Amino acid sequence: MSDGSGLQGKVVVVTGGTAGVGRATARTFADRGAKVAVLARGDDALDATREDLTARGAEAFAVPCDVARARAVEAAATAVEDALGPIDVWVNNAMVGIFDEFLQVKPRDFDRATSVVYLGCVNGTRAALARMVPRDAGTIVQVGSALAFRSIPLQSAYCGAKHAVEGFTESVRCELLHRGSGVRIAQVHLPALNTPQFHWVRTHLDRHPQPVPPIYQPEVAARSIAWAAEHPRRAFYVGASTALTVWANRVAPGLLDRYLAKTGYESQQASWPVEPNRPDNLHGPVAGDQGARGEFDERAHDRSWQLWLTTHRLEVGSAMVALVGAAAVARTMSK
Repeated sequence: MSDGSGLQGKVVVVTGGTAGVGRATARTFADRGAKVAVLARGDDALDATREDLTARGAEAFAVPCDVARARAVEAAATAVEDALGPIDVWVNNAMVGIFDEFLQVKPRDFDRATSVVYLGCVNGTRAALARMVPRDAGTIVQVGSALAFRSIPLQSAYCGAKHAVEGFTESVRCELLHRGSGVRIAQVHLPALNTPQFHWVRTHLDRHPQPVPPIYQPEVAARSIAWAAEHPRRAFYVGASTALTVWANRVAPGLLDRYLAKTGYESQQASWPVEPNRPDNLHGPVAGDQGARGEFDERAHDRSWQLWLTTHRLEVGSAMVALVGAAAVARTMSK
């Protein structure tokens, strides 16, 4: 992957930037010389994240913001540019979750999850484009998921919202191409990750929610997002599990329906019970600083060979061509 030299001095906004993938992404951009602004709820987490990024040598700015509110996102974007300068990269990452069967989810809760995951992305994209299009420059990175292509049980709100983000992004990309705009939108579709979300999602399950294995550390996602900000790739998958899930759904969606109906409940629940009266962050932030990683460190992978291959495909392709050519020459000479 790139060492990030192209990010030096760039102004980067990360929504949901105080925890999980957002926190890891903010750190990655800070380490690569960018000026980083994080948008999130929760003063504790915002203060801690700003101190974290400043300690890494970055110029950091933290803005309290509920991304489900369009006016709040617009005001936050203005505040960022007043503090740091014109926005070069905007990462739409904010999310909340619900782990329950659809019929157990209250309409108000379903609406809230959809507003944050889907409309939060819409609001962020609007605020970013309003500034980037007149300058004819900038990059928006939509943090997607394997669940944008293959839904699973117990996460109907999140899956539906991620599908919506995929459709929305393709529409806007076509409009930018029609304009001949220099603004770029990239999508990065992630696998299961070891983030704090499983500790604070809303749930009425008996057992603690967990990511569906294989599980990756959030830093894997962060590196992919930073790479997407620097390279003209339309979209790509992170982790072999993401690529295989998308492929399998294209080939045999009905078979996957039955497989997930049988395994999807068990695979999303850990062996220990849900803590009684646990707080969740659906309608308000959880107090404190949650950091980037969750509670599944022992089962999470720090690297993805598939990510390395997809970010080095030109080099890999050139090497394969050279090997095939060398083999052909060797066969010719042996005759």
